[in-house]
Amino acid sequence: MFTSTFVSKSAETTKTLSNLQELEAGLARARSGIRNAARNQTSHEQDKKSIYRNAGEFHWSYSKMEKMFKIYIYEEGNPPLFHNGPYKGIYSTEGMFINGIETSKQLRTRDPDRAHIYFLPFSIKVMVRYLYERDSQDIEPIKRIISEYVDIIARKYPYWNRSLGADHFMLSCHDWGPRTSSSVPLLYKSSIRALCNANTSEGFNPSKDLSFPEINLRKGNLPVLVEGLPPSNRSILAFFAGKLHGNIRSILVQHWKDKDDKILVYEHLPTGISYGTMMRKSRFCLCPSGYEVASPRIVESIYSECIPVLISDHYVPPFSDVLDWSSFSVQVRVNDIPDLKTILMSIPEERYLEMHKNLKQVLKHFMVNDPPVRHDAFYMTVHSVWLRRLNIGINT
Repeated sequence: MFTSTFVSKSAETTKTLSNLQELEAGLARARSGIRNAARNQTSHEQDKKSIYRNAGEFHWSYSKMEKMFKIYIYEEGNPPLFHNGPYKGIYSTEGMFINGIETSKQLRTRDPDRAHIYFLPFSIKVMVRYLYERDSQDIEPIKRIISEYVDIIARKYPYWNRSLGADHFMLSCHDWGPRTSSSVPLLYKSSIRALCNANTSEGFNPSKDLSFPEINLRKGNLPVLVEGLPPSNRSILAFFAGKLHGNIRSILVQHWKDKDDKILVYEHLPTGISYGTMMRKSRFCLCPSGYEVASPRIVESIYSECIPVLISDHYVPPFSDVLDWSSFSVQVRVNDIPDLKTILMSIPEERYLEMHKNLKQVLKHFMVNDPPVRHDAFYMTVHSVWLRRLNIGINT
């Protein structure tokens, strides 16, 4: 009986190893193909204005992802803390992604030996709702649940220990995503973390972590776009309205509230003035970081065809591994807030019109759809996960 058990386990291990070798070989071919696509882009194509860092490389990589990428979702854990997420509010992309992966026939595999990557399906936002005591600042119960969950899958399956968590990923749009992930050192240092709060001063590592967008679905409904005014009719140079969350917004208000008729900065909009209408009438929409670096204003600006002005020192914008943010946005350091008008006025009209045109093109990458569609925010997030997995080699 001992011999039989040993042979059975050995055969299972051999099968798993063979599958891993096959998966790694496929990923190696994909890496080689992406490098060739990047090299083969002609100088003429490189000179063309584009929203992408390298359009040929992106489209080739995206195509390979669609054909071969498989994700295994650990089935351990019960709703509402697991396999569930918010569907409205500023953290809605967390629920959108969890649901999209759970229901995807294209991406999801039920065979963990056939998976390229493993998803930890917990929701920080839901954990905050059920486990956090208001105003206590105590997130230890959340960190404990995450630690216990990883311990369970590490004991039950071989995959976490095989890679030390490197081919596993978590996703969180909540501000506390980075802090709570520190409960498991390997999750924090080795695993792929998909975060809205992509703050390099708080341990976000662009080489392994990925930034995805914070989108405010206020009532849980999909975005309804209202076309903005054409560039020639946008009379407001720059606009911001919002609460004073964090130091950056305080600095912005200090320098620009009621100081200039071209840069309109409000803490509270006057009665009768619509936030959306103001964005659609503005050339540039100011998107300062609040308590955390991410802001739903960035996507709201894109929806309004208003050039987003990202004001932050440590923020990594969504999908910046493939999107050239300089082609459709302006990034301003906090120390340069006093020079905001000079910076925006110095952008030539031809350049502004090109950025506005690019904004229309990049819109599809920030749309939310149910079910998801090619190149939308869901699939762009998956593609970012795919790129991080390509950077990992698991020893066979």
